[in-house]
Amino acid sequence: MEPFSLPEPAGPAAMSSSVPQKNHHVLVGVTGSVAALKLPLLITELLKITGLKVKVVTTERAKHFYNTQEIPVTLYSDEDEWQLWKGRSDPVLHIELRRWADLMVVAPLDANTLAKLANGICDNLLTCVIRAWDLSKPLLFCPAMNTAMWEHPITAQQVEQLKAFGYTEIPCVVKKLVCGDEGQ
Repeated sequence: MEPFSLPEPAGPAAMSSSVPQKNHHVLVGVTGSVAALKLPLLITELLKITGLKVKVVTTERAKHFYNTQEIPVTLYSDEDEWQLWKGRSDPVLHIELRRWADLMVVAPLDANTLAKLANGICDNLLTCVIRAWDLSKPLLFCPAMNTAMWEHPITAQQVEQLKAFGYTEIPCVVKKLVCGDEGQ
């Protein structure tokens, strides 16, 4: 799959107020890695892109690492899925979110959710959105876990499984980790 990028304006006519601009919808998934503490920064940077609309789906464990009050966009979690649906004709949140989004970025993707996705488990709002994802749309994932977890042989298998689904990996970087270790 080719890397996803937003189209560049097609010259002065594209900048004219008489030409309608298409908004692009990005759904950010965040999981329980300590890297989730950077969610406010990620959202701030995404919102600097003209025409980009952003929503966030969080796991319950991810909420431990950031202040929900610092997220200036709509933030969905498991509770929202169950409050929205009351009866047969009601909308189903994970389906509505996958329809709304043009692109999904899971950043960070922790080891637990990586394992769930690779094995088809969908037991929370985020994993349900991903299980229902329209495979004609890009899905980017950013693995983030302790180096010891990253180097376990099962991790490489699970990453390859996600890539086989057509998802695009944003590779880890080498750095000093929050726990003090140095590595990916």
